[in-house]
This record gives sequence, structure tokens and C-alpha cells, in this order.
Amino acid sequence: MDPKRISTCTFALRERPWREAIAVIAATPFRKVDLLGRHPHLSLDPTECDPEAIAREAERLGLSIANLGTYCGRAFADDDPVVRRRELEGMKRAIDIAVRLGSRSIRVAPGQDDVATLDDLVPWFIESAAYAAPRGIRLGFETHGGGISGDAERAREICRKVGSPYFGVLYDPCNIHTHGADYKAALDLFGEHIMHVHYKDATLSGLKPELTMLGEGDIDFSWVTRQLETSGYEGDYAAEYEMHTETPEAALPKWYEAMLAI
Repeated sequence: MDPKRISTCTFALRERPWREAIAVIAATPFRKVDLLGRHPHLSLDPTECDPEAIAREAERLGLSIANLGTYCGRAFADDDPVVRRRELEGMKRAIDIAVRLGSRSIRVAPGQDDVATLDDLVPWFIESAAYAAPRGIRLGFETHGGGISGDAERAREICRKVGSPYFGVLYDPCNIHTHGADYKAALDLFGEHIMHVHYKDATLSGLKPELTMLGEGDIDFSWVTRQLETSGYEGDYAAEYEMHTETPEAALPKWYEAMLAI
């Protein structure tokens, strides 16, 4: 894999202040960061977070911020139009921060991930994508186990209804697999709607899913990567270390090597 397209998530360092988290990453071979979009990493509350300080420190450490792991969009299904409009303003702030940090994408949330609200979400994501497009920022909701994000057909449906090349899916094959669905079939359905990618691994051989070292579980990363490249995907691949068997300081260099080998 091209090292210029490899990043790593700060999720494993989520309890540490953002300065410490990115310093840990800077001490590894990773040069790109997926910054978790909640305090104490990135917050949309200007009293809690200074994006300018993050930009300066990342530059000093020789890092770039590839993706912001925000949760914008959760309130788009709220009954109160004032709440929905406030959520849109938060979305726009996240997009503006992504522009300042030089990020390619942000993670969003498909409301409360309830398929019954799918059509209600569409106008808000159309407006969000219209704001993001001229700024070059892609919006992707992660493939978790909800009514929209956990159902590839429904996920594709909302992507098609929004109808923007700047709105789609953050594809995580491991999440799909551990929720009992076919990650290969989902990839075939998503196609051009994939905005960003997370890589982690797990096995279903026991009584419940068990996270593993990258390449030691069930996910065929070589197949996934070939399919993505063939489909024209041009974004990054983010290593998402979530295990507790080793500290991030010890594990991340190994994950970098595993990503390179894909």
C-alpha cells in the first residue's frame, strides 16, 4: 500500500489530550491522522478546542489531519426544526475546520441510524453536501450496525437520494463483518459512494467477535484494497487500532508495517 495514503485513528488514545495523542502518533511511522471528533481531541465548541492550535502543532510534528471523526448529523432526525438547524450549523463548522486542517473528509452520523427517518434526513444532508462540495470536503457515515449504516441497501439508498459525490459511506469492512453482514457484498453495493475507509480486523471463530492484529482475522484486506482501487477510490486507508493487548505506542508501528504489506 502507498504510504502516502495510510493514516491512523486517534481513537485508541481517546482518553488522552489531543496534544499527547498526536505526539504519540508522530513518534511512529504514521504521518497522517484521523482525529476523533469529540473532546479531548476535536470539539466543535470553540471554548473547548482551538483548531488553529491543532493545525500548528500537527505541522510542527510533521503530521497532516486526513479525516475528522465527528458525529455531525445525529440531530437531523430531531422533531424540533430549531435543533435540526442548529445541527446544520455544527456540520458547517466541522466542514470549515476540515478545510483549515487540510482534511479530505469528515465522518457524519445518519441521524439516530433509524431507517424510519431516512427520508427525513435526506434534505439536511443535501444541504450539508452542497456546503461541503465547493470546499472539497467529503461526508461519510461509518458502517456500524444501525438501521441505515448496518444495512448496505439502505445505506446505498440514502446516498442515492442525497445524490452528491461529496456524501456517502465511511467503509469499515470489520464493522460490517462483526455485525453479521457480508462486507464484500456491501463493498460491491457502495461503489462510488465510499468517501473514506477504516481498517481493523476481527475473527468470528469464538462465541463473540474478537478483535485481532491486522491480517490475523477474517478480513481479506488484499481483496478489499484491490476492489477499492479498481472502483476509483482515491482516499486514504485509516488503521483503527482498538485492542487493549498493547499500548498504542507499542502497537501502532506494527500496524503501520501491516498496512504497508497489504
